Amino acid sequence: MRDQEKDTETKLYFQTLDDKTECVGVYTDGKLYFDSIPEGLSKTWRHSGIVQHSPAEYAWIYAQGKNLLEICPPNLIDELKANQAKFRAYLKSFRIAKINLRELCFFDLVPDDFLLEFCDTKNKITKHVFETFERPPNYQHLSDVHRLLHKIKFNDLDIDLKDCRNILVNTQDRNRVKSIVSGPTFIDYNLFGTATGRLTTFSHSLPILTMKKQLRQIIKPKNDWLLSLDYNGAEIRTVLALSSEPQPDLDIHLWNAKNVFGGFVERNEAKEKFFAWLYNPESTIIENELYDREKLLKEYYIDGKISTPFGRTIEVEERKALNYLIQSTTADIVLDRAVKLDEFLDDKRSFISHIVHDEIVIDLHNEDKNLVPLIKNIFENNNLGRFRCNLNAGKNYYDLKDLNL
Repeated sequence: MRDQEKDTETKLYFQTLDDKTECVGVYTDGKLYFDSIPEGLSKTWRHSGIVQHSPAEYAWIYAQGKNLLEICPPNLIDELKANQAKFRAYLKSFRIAKINLRELCFFDLVPDDFLLEFCDTKNKITKHVFETFERPPNYQHLSDVHRLLHKIKFNDLDIDLKDCRNILVNTQDRNRVKSIVSGPTFIDYNLFGTATGRLTTFSHSLPILTMKKQLRQIIKPKNDWLLSLDYNGAEIRTVLALSSEPQPDLDIHLWNAKNVFGGFVERNEAKEKFFAWLYNPESTIIENELYDREKLLKEYYIDGKISTPFGRTIEVEERKALNYLIQSTTADIVLDRAVKLDEFLDDKRSFISHIVHDEIVIDLHNEDKNLVPLIKNIFENNNLGRFRCNLNAGKNYYDLKDLNL
């Protein structure tokens, strides 16, 4: 009976042979399967496109983004290093031969013996993680985001220099554009790139998070429009939400200028003063019960760690604690809304193009234009309340115009 249970448990673990949806290949229980996936598989290293609607759990999330070598048990290190050396050798040969792995299935290019060896090692490491690491309290949130970011990775952006002559006059900008055009056209986000959960991108990705704003005009929609949603004063609204204060249904900076600074400052000065207070723990620019630093730290900062409403626990020194709390919570609000929007658009022609800090950009098809009010509503109504948002659209990612619904 025990041997039967062990055999069943072994068959739960699997590895995909490629991470593209169209490349169907799976390793489990010492065998390779192509074209069809065996039933009952539930534990693997990372998400792949071929298990898009599978209830699989991911060891990579249990390990909080650590790589295979970082969490490999000592008895498997030599085995893993040998397999990784072969893997790197294959990748090098593909680069030399100018083979684009985004267009071909990896398992069609390497021997089955290698796939069996490497996947068996990954399976053993995966099993080790599930047996020795605790399930993170925010696992489901991270898993949902992990799946979404994988989907975004395989939606290449439309990079087009048409009508962009103005940015090609400046030598520095021209060189930057040339670098972008000759580089990858996909965005590969790093879910664990920061302590707070704010996204970063890997070095082999299009640098969407650091791209100069004017250069964004080379990014065009694959459908008809780029629709941008971002919160009006996201971090300020997060502070109000965590303080259980109501959300003003107007521009938050104008509201602060009047209600916090007594109407003696203009909008931009109110904005500057708030962030000077938020990022400087010694600042007394704001002394108002609406924004009470001590109250927030008392509730969310205990024993040198902040605990966010999204289940993150982050060790941080006290002077940075409020900043981490607000930045982390805001990042997770946006990521949670991105997941919900992706679910809403699942059977539509429109899709999420990319995420930049507290902004979600949707590649919108004309036939979905009537859904914009619903999209806005999903984005605004998050787990902490209703955050007013800015809605803009355009034919490229730079020239976006306000949509007043």
